Amino acid sequence: MKKINVITIDGPSASGKGSLSKEIANSFDFNLLDSGALYRLYAYLSNMSFTLNEIVGQIRKNVNFDLNDKELLINYLDNDITSDLRTEVIAKTASKLSSIKEVREALFNIQRNFYDGGVLVADGRDMGTVVFNDAKLKIFLTASSQERAKRRYLELQNRGQEVNMPALIADIEERDLKDSSRELSPLFPAEDAHIIDSSNLSLEEVFSITENLINKEFI
Repeated sequence: MKKINVITIDGPSASGKGSLSKEIANSFDFNLLDSGALYRLYAYLSNMSFTLNEIVGQIRKNVNFDLNDKELLINYLDNDITSDLRTEVIAKTASKLSSIKEVREALFNIQRNFYDGGVLVADGRDMGTVVFNDAKLKIFLTASSQERAKRRYLELQNRGQEVNMPALIADIEERDLKDSSRELSPLFPAEDAHIIDSSNLSLEEVFSITENLINKEFI
């Protein structure tokens, strides 16, 4: 299989893959695909009574993704809806919708089209196993459920949202079980993925490990 210039960053919820992906894209000036944001965007638009095909059309025509100073901004009809997509309600809805075959198939081509020949960093759950199984470099980023709940707690607090740590831990463990046991695109590392446990590592330390892998494959 011919390998394409894609770096996949897969892993469970709140493992830090989003922060790592943005750091890589920003530092190396690579393109970025946040597939989780795509599913949250789908959940957001589904509340507007669009059909599946209409949602795909809206994403293709009226949505822009911009990486600005390590922050991925999502604009719909020229309105910044980034914060609207980061709520727990949207996240839970997106998680449910992502298990539907028709939804995954509809978004598959959109995700593949993010690759234009330049180096692409693709962040998600099945980037290295399904969407970009021909990627040149695959990373599976994980961490303990307690550590991931702590990170999510701080993220939501910083956004002014009310959070409960035990509830977050339970929610993350429930998502892990659903993601790893679902019939369609279950969460697991690709056979050729580099597995990094970030439980006791800072973003800088994880980036350093990843940077060495990128330099070996792309530089």
